Amino acid sequence: MKKLRASVRSHKKPPATHKRREKCAVTSSQARPSGLDGLAKQKREELLQAPISPYHLFSDMADVTAFRRDLLSWQKKRPTWTGGPMLKWPTLQDLATASLEEVNQLWSGLGYYSRGRRLQEGARKVVEELGSHMPRTAETLQQLLPGVGRYTAGAIASIAFDQVTGVVDGNVLRVLCRVRAIGADPTSTLVSHHLWNLAQRLVDPARPGDFNQAAMELGATVCTPQRPLCSHCPVQSLCRAHQRVEREQLSALPGSPDIEECVLNTRQCQLCLPSTNPWDPTMGVTNFPRKASRRPPREEYSATCVVEQPGAIGGPLILLVQRPNSGLLAGLWEFPSVTLEPSEQHQHKALLQELQHWSGPLPATHLQHLGEVIHIFSHIKLTYQVYSLALGQTPASTAPPGARWLTWEEFRNAAVSTAMKKVFRMYEDHRRETCKGSKRSRVCTPSSRKKPSRGQQVLDHFFQRHSPTDKPNSTTQ
Repeated sequence: MKKLRASVRSHKKPPATHKRREKCAVTSSQARPSGLDGLAKQKREELLQAPISPYHLFSDMADVTAFRRDLLSWQKKRPTWTGGPMLKWPTLQDLATASLEEVNQLWSGLGYYSRGRRLQEGARKVVEELGSHMPRTAETLQQLLPGVGRYTAGAIASIAFDQVTGVVDGNVLRVLCRVRAIGADPTSTLVSHHLWNLAQRLVDPARPGDFNQAAMELGATVCTPQRPLCSHCPVQSLCRAHQRVEREQLSALPGSPDIEECVLNTRQCQLCLPSTNPWDPTMGVTNFPRKASRRPPREEYSATCVVEQPGAIGGPLILLVQRPNSGLLAGLWEFPSVTLEPSEQHQHKALLQELQHWSGPLPATHLQHLGEVIHIFSHIKLTYQVYSLALGQTPASTAPPGARWLTWEEFRNAAVSTAMKKVFRMYEDHRRETCKGSKRSRVCTPSSRKKPSRGQQVLDHFFQRHSPTDKPNSTTQ
């Protein structure tokens, strides 16, 4: 501290003119980004306040009422879902005390594994920091819980707590873009802002949760991306996209009826189809929404190996190692793997070093290349070079920390990604083919224990269908 004070005293004060110049320079440099930010904010506000044609709105309250009525009436005829295996943790307290391993195991095959982890993180925060009191509004849910965005917050608040708030997910976005003929880029600030306003305008104040679920269900089952079932749509009479299709069909006939259009010039309207990408008659209602240009997934490469040792009663054992607790596929189990460059020439050496880290010295000559597996994550195209390695007849020793030996049956129930299941299927097929010509084929492959792999799963698999006509105690098969 004495040295610091002496150092401060040793500096002479700069002349007043220099000080003023320095102060002015700092002030102007600080003001510059602030001015740019203010200009951008002003431009954004002007954009959001630009006039919108009634063609893209629900200005008539009669139309709003009809939309709510028809959509909710349609929902009554749809089957609902009741709890199935997900009731393993019926309360927030149960989920908060579960291990990440258990969560990942139940989530296995669904993809987007960070969602399972965030679900548990949210439960723990509610129990440990919020006194087990769940936030009840979309605003506080988004503010207090990790990983909860605007859509998730709105869905929870409306469905669980009857808050009158709209939601916009991918399915609702598609429905809204079609019923109001919104053809501009749905990811733009203006269109996103308008869609959320539409959702808020339409949500039924008496049954907000039911309405939001019906809107999502409509987009998922009827108003689908490629082959929508317009004849089954409960809001077809209010759909601008369907009206446009009818107009195109009737335009060649004499005395065709007038159908409402956007009153603004296409070049002036920021919600219509862009003039650079106009209406395509062959696409029908799927002209809306137009897909925003997406970057192709980046390509990555990896080498992975299925290491097998003879086991006891459960049959051969395979080695799995756990991924780090952050990043892609955090906390899941996988076969030992190494990241490669696209033109990597020394796959064997790099992979062998990784394998020796987990199981000790190994003979490189026994490493067998089986082929490649390609798996596309949301933003990554990952190509695995798949190898296998059969160890000697000595039973497997205890695995080091971060690794485990599993039977084939245990692997099928473990917290592994769909990509690793693909790798295992390649290894399994290769092993079966190898054993076909062997006289000891019954010993080679525990085929009698094999269950068909279901690959990538959908969330519906974890619930049971419950028809409104079912008796309360009956269960559909």
